[in-house]
Amino acid sequence: MSQPAEMRSVRVDGARLAYLDLGDPAAEPVVLLHGYPANHRSWRHQIPALAERHRVLALDWLGWGASERRTDLRFDYDTEVARLGRVLDALGIGECNLFGHDYGGFLALGFAQRHPARVRRLAILNSRAHRTFVPAWYAVFSLVGLLGRSPLAGPFAKILPVAAINRAGLRTPLREDVIDRGTLDDYLGWMRGTDGARWLLHYFSDYRVPARRDLAEGLGRIPCPTAIVWGTGDDYLRTTIAEELAAGIPRAELTLIAGAGHFVTEKAPREVLAALRHLLDRDRAGAKIHDGA
Repeated sequence: MSQPAEMRSVRVDGARLAYLDLGDPAAEPVVLLHGYPANHRSWRHQIPALAERHRVLALDWLGWGASERRTDLRFDYDTEVARLGRVLDALGIGECNLFGHDYGGFLALGFAQRHPARVRRLAILNSRAHRTFVPAWYAVFSLVGLLGRSPLAGPFAKILPVAAINRAGLRTPLREDVIDRGTLDDYLGWMRGTDGARWLLHYFSDYRVPARRDLAEGLGRIPCPTAIVWGTGDDYLRTTIAEELAAGIPRAELTLIAGAGHFVTEKAPREVLAALRHLLDRDRAGAKIHDGA
């Protein structure tokens, strides 16, 4: 589903970051952060409806989608979380509703802990968050990180078919028509060729897979209304992550969506939209579990 607006761009850390900006510019902002290996289009089913009452800014995070890929920049966690603040500054946004899926949720969690005054409401969807991946994927991402940090990273970038590898990893959502071929090409097209592979290895050279004890210890310090939205059929991440987030964040509500996997915004678009709309209407304490099935 294509968006009826052109992408805009802003410069952050000397690089061009692309984003979609829909809705009334004076309305309360909602910032959407996508996950790996997607871009802003992973929110394509929710963006138009959210923009009816809010200003929606759906980012192509730096290095992904239509944004610039620079190998002279750092992509470690602390830098990326701080970068999110600089992105908001560049967009002229003080406070916002911050929604993140997968890697976007990982960054959003850290940002909400470090800058609570800037986050009105927080949503985390199928993200490693304070934990990490199931053992098989822990091993895969650890291996790619080791490769990115090795002296052989340059030569491997010339021969490693990263687009094809990622396409193979997305066979299931493609087969189930959760992601269509055009959207998949949009997600992965930039990975074709040496430059794409070189940047991806550079990114993973800074990425660390182990669980984050600091994020786990900081859950209780998140003051804002929070939605934890989770497809329970996730092959990468256990549902216990969602349960721990909901138990640890004081004003969290948990929505479990049976039959939806990791790519929950695309697999269960109506259920996700309902949970996000509910969050945007919230301004109260308490927590409960919603059955999103």
